[in-house]
Amino acid sequence: MTSTNKYKKKLIEVAIPLEAINAASAKEKGSPFLKGHARALHQWWARRPVVACRAILFSQLVDDPSGYTAKLLDDPKIRERAEADLAVRLKAWRERKADAHGNVPDTPEPTLEDCAADIERKRLFEIIEELVLWENSTNEEVLERARAEIRRCCGGSLPPVYDPFSGGGSIPLEAQRLGLPAYGSDLNPVAVMIGKAMIEIPPKFKDLPPIHPGIKERSFYRNAEGLAEDVKNYGEWMREKAWKRIGHLYPQVDLPKEYGGGKGTVVAWIWARTVPSPDPAFSGSQVPIASSFLLSSKSGKEVWVEPVVDKQTKMITYRIRHKGTASEIAVAKEGTKAGRGANFLCKLSDTAITSKHITSAGKSGQMGQRLIAIVAEGKRGRAYIEPSEEHEAIALSAKPNWRPEQRQPDNPRWFSPPAYGMETFGDLFTDRQLVALNTFSDLVHEARAQIEVDALSAGLSPDPTPLRNGGTGAFAYAEAVSVYLAFVVDKSADYGNSICGWNSTNQNIRQLFARQAVPMSWDFAETNPFGKMASFSGFCESVLGGLSGVLPAAFGSVFQADAAVSSFPVPNCAVSTDPPYYDNIGYADLSDFFYVWLRKNIKSVFPEISSTLTVPKAEELVATPYRHGGRDEAEEFFLRGMTAAISSLARQTDTEFPTTIYYAFKQSEIEEEGLSSTGWATFLQAVISAGYCIVGTWPVRTERAARTVAAGTNALANSVVLVCRKKEAAAEVITRAEFIRALKRELPPAIAELQAANIAPADMPQSAIGPGMGVFSRYKAVLESDDSPMSVKAALQLINRELDEYLGGIQGEFDGDTRFAITWFEQHGMAKGDYGAADNLARARGISVESVKHAGIIESAAGKVRILPRDELDGDWEPEGDGHLTVWECLQHLVRKYEKDGISHDTAALLKKIDAKAEAVKDLAYCLYDISANKRKDAKEATAYNALIADWTELTRQAAAIHDTSGDRQIRLDI
Repeated sequence: MTSTNKYKKKLIEVAIPLEAINAASAKEKGSPFLKGHARALHQWWARRPVVACRAILFSQLVDDPSGYTAKLLDDPKIRERAEADLAVRLKAWRERKADAHGNVPDTPEPTLEDCAADIERKRLFEIIEELVLWENSTNEEVLERARAEIRRCCGGSLPPVYDPFSGGGSIPLEAQRLGLPAYGSDLNPVAVMIGKAMIEIPPKFKDLPPIHPGIKERSFYRNAEGLAEDVKNYGEWMREKAWKRIGHLYPQVDLPKEYGGGKGTVVAWIWARTVPSPDPAFSGSQVPIASSFLLSSKSGKEVWVEPVVDKQTKMITYRIRHKGTASEIAVAKEGTKAGRGANFLCKLSDTAITSKHITSAGKSGQMGQRLIAIVAEGKRGRAYIEPSEEHEAIALSAKPNWRPEQRQPDNPRWFSPPAYGMETFGDLFTDRQLVALNTFSDLVHEARAQIEVDALSAGLSPDPTPLRNGGTGAFAYAEAVSVYLAFVVDKSADYGNSICGWNSTNQNIRQLFARQAVPMSWDFAETNPFGKMASFSGFCESVLGGLSGVLPAAFGSVFQADAAVSSFPVPNCAVSTDPPYYDNIGYADLSDFFYVWLRKNIKSVFPEISSTLTVPKAEELVATPYRHGGRDEAEEFFLRGMTAAISSLARQTDTEFPTTIYYAFKQSEIEEEGLSSTGWATFLQAVISAGYCIVGTWPVRTERAARTVAAGTNALANSVVLVCRKKEAAAEVITRAEFIRALKRELPPAIAELQAANIAPADMPQSAIGPGMGVFSRYKAVLESDDSPMSVKAALQLINRELDEYLGGIQGEFDGDTRFAITWFEQHGMAKGDYGAADNLARARGISVESVKHAGIIESAAGKVRILPRDELDGDWEPEGDGHLTVWECLQHLVRKYEKDGISHDTAALLKKIDAKAEAVKDLAYCLYDISANKRKDAKEATAYNALIADWTELTRQAAAIHDTSGDRQIRLDI
C-alpha cells in the first residue's frame, strides 16, 4: 500500500507473535482428545486450529500502536522506557551502519515513536500469548481482557464477524468466544448444520438448566451446560430403547479360561472380505483377502489370526494364536497380501489374486465377508476369541428396512470402494450396521417428541415456533437437542461401517475418516454399539464434550449460501474466512457420507437445508478434474469462481478492517512446487483479481519440530493467512523493471522488520511474500517486456529472488573472519578443503587464514582447512575474555548452549554477554539457515538455527532480566 493510508493499520498488518501462535496451534493439533474441542462435535475436514483463529481475529481488529504513538508518549512511564530503548537502538544502529561496508540496505534511523510502538506491541503480544493457550479457552478473565482491547479500538463496541466459507466453523466459533456477533455461511448443508450447532443454537438456550426428569448433575448451569446434560440424558434414553429392539443382534461370548471365563461383552467382530478362488481346482470356494491378521502387536503379547487350510474340504477356518516367533508375526502382519495395492495370494492354492480378479468379483456381486475373530472385554483387558458360527449367522441375519441409495462419486482419488462394486453409500455398511443406524435414527424422532413433553413439564414455553424461525420454547428446545442426537448417529456411522479397520498397535478401531478420503478396506472391525468401544454412549459423551467447550458469549447465525453471490448478513462486518483450497479436499463428495443420515434425522427441523438428496456440488469451489472435464477446465472454474466469491467480499467489506483469508498448502505443494505451486499462485491471482491488495502473509503451522525442515529444504507452513485491503481505485500500471526497482527499495526494510519480530527462518519465505505481494498487488498491472500482464507465479519467483539476495547481502556487515567462514561453509560444509583455496578466500576479504584460525573458527593443518564443529569449540570460552571476538563464534557457542540446555538461565546469560553483537548473531543465524536448508540441504544444521530464532524472543526477555552484580562477572536473574 502507499504511505498515505486512509485507514488505521491493524496489528496484523504490522506484526504478530507468530511463534506463540504456531506453538499453540501445534499443541492443539497434537492433542486429539482436548476436552471441549469443537472437533468432538462432528467430523469436518481440515479445520483450522481454533487458537490460531482466535489470535488472528484479535490481531485483525486491534489497532497497531504505530497509529497512536503520540498518545502513548503522553504516559511518563512509557516515555521513560522509550527513551532508554532509543538510546540503545541508536547506538546499535550507528555501529551497524559503520560496520556495514556499504553492503547492507539502509534502514531508517530509529525514533522515539518506534520505541513507544514496540513497547505497546509487546503488551498486545502478551495478551495474544495468553489468549492462544488452550486452557484459556473458557477463561473469562483472559477473554474479557481481549474484548476490552477490541472495544477500545472499535469505538466502544464489538464488531460483527462474517465467514462466507464457514466449513467446520472454527472462525465464527472463536469470534463468538471473543464476544463478537458471529455470522457464517456455507453452501454445504453439513457445514451449515455444524455451524448452527456450535454458534447459533447454544445462545438461544444459554444458562438454561436441563429439562430431563432425572436427577440433575448440578444446581447451577452456565452457557450450554444444561443443553449438554440433556443431550447425554436423552442419548442414554435412546440407547436403552435401542437395546430392547436390537440387542439380540449383539450377543455376548463365552470367554476362555485364560481370559477369566464366564460371559463377556463383545466390543468388535473382525471380518475379512472374500472372493472366489482364482484356481479352477477350487472353484466355488471363497478365500480371504486380508491386509493383516495381526490383532495385537504389543511386544510380548502379540495376538493374531491363523488361517487353517483344509484342501480336501476346500475350507478355511480361523484360530487365535498368541506370542510366537518373529517370522510368524511378520507373516500375520501381511495377511494374504502379495505386494502393493489389491494383490493377494489364494490361501487354498497359493495362486495370485489380482486386482482385476477382485474388481470383477466385486462388480459381479461375488465379494463376501467372513468372520475371522471376536474381540471382547475380558476381566484383564481385551480378549481375543475364535470366530463362532452362531455369531456369524446372527450378524448375517440382520435385515435393514432402509439403506442409503445415493451413489458415491466416480472419483478414485477420494473414493476407492466403487471400483469393487460398493457403489452406493449404503454399500459401505454391513446389514447389521444399517439396522443399528436405522434404529437410532428412528429414535432421534421419538426422542424429539419425548423431549418436548418433558420440556413442557419443566416449564418451558408452549410456543410452537420452530427452531429455524427463532423459537425458544419447548418445541424448539426439543428440536435443538435432537440436532445433537443426530450428530451422535453421524459419529456412529463414522465408526460403524465396513471400511473401519482394526488397529493392532492400540487394539482399537480406526474411524473411517482418519484421512480425507473413503479408502477400500479388505478386513474390517464391526463394533458393538452397546459395548465399551466406539459405542453409542461413547459418542454421546463425545458430542457432550464438544458442546461443553462452546462459549455463547454473543449472538451467532449460520445460513446456507453460495459465497459467490451471497450478501453480508449485516453491514460493516469484519471478514475472516477459510475457503476451499484448489483441489485439496472434496468436501461436498465426502460430506454425502454424513448427509444421507443427517438428512434422514433433521429434515423436519431444517427442511430447507435438507431439501436436496445430496450435498450441492456444481457450485462448490474445488478444482476437481473429474467434475469439470479435465485439469485445465477445473483450474479455470476454480479461478473464475474464487474470483467471483472474493470480489463479492471486496465490494462489501468495511474499509475499517483488513480481510483475512486462509490458504492451506497440501503436502505435494510443500514438497514439490513450494512457493510457486499452481494452487497457491491461482489462489493469489483470484484474490488480486477480486480487487484486493495483499498487505501481509503470516504462515501458521500446526506441526513444529519434525516439519520445520523437510529433506533439507524450506518446509512451508500448513496454512498461510493473507491480510488484504481494498486496492486503491487510482492504481497505476507499471513495467517489470519498475516493479523490480520497487521490490529492491521496499522489500529489504520489510524483511528486516520481520527479522526484528523474530520470524523463524523456515517461515521467512512465506512471510516475505506479504510485503512483496503488497508491492505487486497495489498496482493495476505489472507489464512484461511484451506488454502482457505479469503472472502471480512470475511475481512470486521475483520476490523469492529478492529474499535470497537480501540474505546474501547481509553477509557484508559481518567481520572478515565471519564472512570467510560463511563462504567456506557454503562451499565445504564441515569437510576439509585445500589451504590454497582458503588463502585466496581470506585475502579477498582482507584477512589471512591465520587470522581465522586465531579467532578459533577453523583448524589448519597439513595443507587442509576445515571449520571447527560446535562440539569441538572451546568449552571454557567467554566472550569478555576473547581478544579476537567474531560473530561466527558468538552464534556457534550460543547454538551449542541452546542445543544442550534449551531456553534456560545459562543460555540467556550467554546471550546477555554477547549483547553488543546480538543483532548480528541473529542475522547470521538467518543467513546460515538459508545456506543449510536451500544450498547444502543439511536439515540438521538448518533446524538448529531455525529453533534458536524461534525462541529468540523468550531468550531475549530472560537475558534482559539478568543484571551484573559485581566486577567478578557473576550474574543474577531479576525476578
